[in-house]
Amino acid sequence: MQKVLLVDDEQRMLDLVSLYLKPHQYVCTKALGPFEALNYLEKESYDLVLLDVMMPEMDGWELCREIRKFSDVPIIMLTAREQKEDIVKGLNLGADDYVTKPFNEEELLARMAALLRRSRPENSIEVDGLLWDEDRFELSFNGHSIRLTPKEFQMLGQLLKNPDKVFSREQLIQLVWGFDSETEGRTIDSHVRNVREKIRQAGFPIDQHFLTVWGIGYKWSNEAMD
Repeated sequence: MQKVLLVDDEQRMLDLVSLYLKPHQYVCTKALGPFEALNYLEKESYDLVLLDVMMPEMDGWELCREIRKFSDVPIIMLTAREQKEDIVKGLNLGADDYVTKPFNEEELLARMAALLRRSRPENSIEVDGLLWDEDRFELSFNGHSIRLTPKEFQMLGQLLKNPDKVFSREQLIQLVWGFDSETEGRTIDSHVRNVREKIRQAGFPIDQHFLTVWGIGYKWSNEAMD
């Protein structure tokens, strides 16, 4: 699930865009005007902002400038005007893309998907909002950090990089602790319990993905299992 902040001064437009996006696994927050949008952005993290240009209290260009003072969240401007200078102005202020209203639903979805792909960190894996970022050595769910120990992080990474592959306890020990380690299998079990509990507390349905294969070991499934 990707979290999207919708910003417009018309409730009807917020409802319409939200209706478009909901079947495509986007979780939408509706901000009625620029000040409500800033309030949301200061309290939560989002994967993408869809920002209307023409708003009376503060237009989209000015709001984009304000957002860029504290956030690098990807921004798509929604504009009813096609003038080249308006588009260039928005891009120069920090917007990442634009869509002209009335917009085509398929075009909007394609531009959002492309921007999210470009903005995703390298060496990272994302499953339904759970993001494992190897470069930053960070795990998060819907933008909220989950603190793992280095060994827990590495063990989870091995599973995420090889979905549906079953790892025995001995294999995980060799991959995470090294071939010469005297670590025992019950240490793996303890780490698995800790990882599951930390991620579960964050709200991610970890028990549907991080699976025990009885008599063998553990595996990760990208498809949620009942």
